[in-house]
Amino acid sequence: MSPPTIGQPPNYSSTTFPTMRPFQITAHDKLREGARNGHRCQVVMAPTGAGKTILGLKIIQEALVKGKRCLFICDRKTLINQTSEVADTLGLSSHGILQANHWRIDLKLPFQIASAQTLARRGYPEGFDTVVIDECHTLYQSVIDYVKGTTAHCIGISATPFSPGLGNVYSNLINAATMSELTGQGILVPLRPFSCTKIDMKGAETRGGEWTEKAAETRGMEIIGEVVHEWEKFASTRKTIIFGATIAHCEEMRDQFRAAGHNAEVFCATTTDEERIGILAEFRKPDSMIRILISVEALAKGFDVADVECICDARPLRKSLSTAIQMWGRGLRSSPTTGKEDCLLLDFSGNIIRFADDYSEIFFKGLDALDMGEKLDKTIRKDDEEKEPAKCPKCGYQPMGKYCVQCGYERKQTSQVEVLPGNMQEISLNGKKLADNTWHLYEQICTYTRANGNPATAKQRAFYLYKGMAGKQHPNTFRFEEARNIPMTQSVLNKIKQERIAYAKRKQQ
Repeated sequence: MSPPTIGQPPNYSSTTFPTMRPFQITAHDKLREGARNGHRCQVVMAPTGAGKTILGLKIIQEALVKGKRCLFICDRKTLINQTSEVADTLGLSSHGILQANHWRIDLKLPFQIASAQTLARRGYPEGFDTVVIDECHTLYQSVIDYVKGTTAHCIGISATPFSPGLGNVYSNLINAATMSELTGQGILVPLRPFSCTKIDMKGAETRGGEWTEKAAETRGMEIIGEVVHEWEKFASTRKTIIFGATIAHCEEMRDQFRAAGHNAEVFCATTTDEERIGILAEFRKPDSMIRILISVEALAKGFDVADVECICDARPLRKSLSTAIQMWGRGLRSSPTTGKEDCLLLDFSGNIIRFADDYSEIFFKGLDALDMGEKLDKTIRKDDEEKEPAKCPKCGYQPMGKYCVQCGYERKQTSQVEVLPGNMQEISLNGKKLADNTWHLYEQICTYTRANGNPATAKQRAFYLYKGMAGKQHPNTFRFEEARNIPMTQSVLNKIKQERIAYAKRKQQ
């Protein structure tokens, strides 16, 4: 779309969006439904590579056609130009960028792109009707205050909406697609993990349950030689991103890769804007001179280079599953032009083993409600030095979590629930377990009704759903306000679906 002539408004209807994928269309429809049900602030969860930026810009384009003012908030300054370039390719070239000394500053245009950091310093302009917040799980206080204070419709997009308190900012979660679904469709490629020489974190210093950066750096320095050697063994022909514990750790890895004859660069907080532009422009080339890009956090979110075929994880974590998923996701985007078939994960951190159970659950199911993922970034995973990583009994994939991400095999676990009378009685239907006890069932139902339908009627719908599933109303001591958002079992989800279908038929009759 060419820029408008002076005095004429931009024509945002003449755009060149690609054909939307079915899950993107479904997510968009659910956003409209959520808005009709009174949700002003909503979150779309979709894996890396699902086209969240395209979906966000499509939402903005439809609002612009209606004469609305729109804002796209990037997680960090380095992603502004990337988002701007995508908008240009879609025909949304009439946009301004809120950043000091940027050549694209134009406050008169109804579509603006900015970073959360810039807006925190400069303040938020007024008058926007639709706001899209990229990587919304990063809860900047300025963004929280703005979302709560504005009257605009706010759409957060994230692959990992696990942050504590996210449910206090947004009221509705839309799980657009799972990693399993997108891998099956060829939108993502399979992840092939290799457990390499592991950083020994036994006895390392922790703070708040997580290893300190200094401890991870010190221990990580000890195996850099093995990182270089094993990368040469497994992935020397693959464009690679490596994640380290600190900038010093990343710089030492770069130096040792260079000493071994490999062109490596560091991309981190100390990299200047001019250096970033040059490094990224080169790395994006199919025949890039830079084969290895090394970072702590700067490349973990929103950075997209489709022909990356190897991720080296040398950043040990105990709690933050979201960080691990974001790091590994940098290599999962498919690349039809290069014929990419998979992504190697060379795990020097032990993270793939620590997070195997939770990662496989997210891989197949995603999340059902806001704040359900909160515990995933709060739970401390402890190493079991004597425990051999589980292997899938069906296909041999290792390490295996609750599910095998290669073939889908589900690990059967014996129940550890003690069956007691009263409210502690295990709830089952036709031989299938629904919940550990009546309170567990009620919490799952409340989780569902909060995330689906009109928030004003969630409590009432929870009452009738429970009655339909349990055959009687819940105990008077159960309080909707005290029920937590918790993971839902597949059996409960299936039963709720049956209850809704039965209700619709009764209503029709």
